[in-house]
Amino acid sequence: MNKITPQPGIMDIAIYQSGAAHVAGVSNVVKLSSNENPFGPSPRAVEAMQAAAAQMHRYPNSDHAPLRQAIGEVHGLNPDQIICGAGSDEIIAFLCQCFAGPGDEVLYTEHGFSMYRISALAAGATPVEVKERERVTDVDALLAGCTDRTRLVFIANPNNPTGTMISEAEVARLADGLPDGVLLVLDGAYAEYVEGFDAGAALVTSRSNIVMTRTFSKLYGLGGARIGWGYGPRAIIDVLNRVRGPFNVSSTALAAAEASIRDLDYVAKCRAENAKWRGWLAEALAEVGVVSDISCTNFILARFGSQAEAEACDTYLQKQGLIVRRVAGYNLPEALRITIGDETACRQLAQAVKDFKNGAK
Repeated sequence: MNKITPQPGIMDIAIYQSGAAHVAGVSNVVKLSSNENPFGPSPRAVEAMQAAAAQMHRYPNSDHAPLRQAIGEVHGLNPDQIICGAGSDEIIAFLCQCFAGPGDEVLYTEHGFSMYRISALAAGATPVEVKERERVTDVDALLAGCTDRTRLVFIANPNNPTGTMISEAEVARLADGLPDGVLLVLDGAYAEYVEGFDAGAALVTSRSNIVMTRTFSKLYGLGGARIGWGYGPRAIIDVLNRVRGPFNVSSTALAAAEASIRDLDYVAKCRAENAKWRGWLAEALAEVGVVSDISCTNFILARFGSQAEAEACDTYLQKQGLIVRRVAGYNLPEALRITIGDETACRQLAQAVKDFKNGAK
């Protein structure tokens, strides 16, 4: 008998399924399943990455100081309280690894990002799912869900895949109501899509029990580079850096991210285009009976009458070369998550859903 066995909790993790990119027998597909920026990265980021590629035989800067400095300048944050990772996923994993383990609990909301549960299980902790209120984070439910075993509470604000968010006052109420020794993690992967929103940075600065995570994978268009960052109390960041690999982020990704965050005009353009077509698409779908909550992200959670209808629509869309995301795994079987594409993609998607609702098969 093979006596080599994984740690408890590992085999409870379902392998992550990313958004599909291909449809058998269909060419020229439009991928609207992974919340990617349809305009791609900033041209400055591409140039910076190409320049850095010539030095790929050198190890990257291990303290990420230039990128942390750039993030600090753009967002008005102390670079010493910033950590960089291979996507914000890695920061989430660090947090679970450092602050939760066997016997501990990690709370997240019922429609929350799947990596919270995965990272908790990987650390040997127990993930605890807490109900939302009409697809919105419920602060009272999270506070009621805390026990003497709770160590971490994760919320995405705005949330994926619902697209909804709660106010800064509600986040503050959550942080202030948590038991001593519990760390609140604010996942700000979609924060850049909300004009003037700091993703909770001011709350992090004024409190000792909040950490914020961010990513370059969404609005900045660097999903393929795998780079994100976190901001938190100095003591928390010090702990995370003790488990962070010295060269966890590539030199090319660091260069691209620094150029991206400094290209404020490109960021503003992408945000404005997303807001324009997000509103247009939501209205177009509503006109044919497909409702959605007001989204604060770069996607819409389109809700159908039943799981069967949602799946039938998805199948029809695939035949038209349109790939969206089923979200039954997020406890939303009657919904499809649709990334906001460019004008052509949005118009094509809206027409295809209209055709489906009118009986097309």
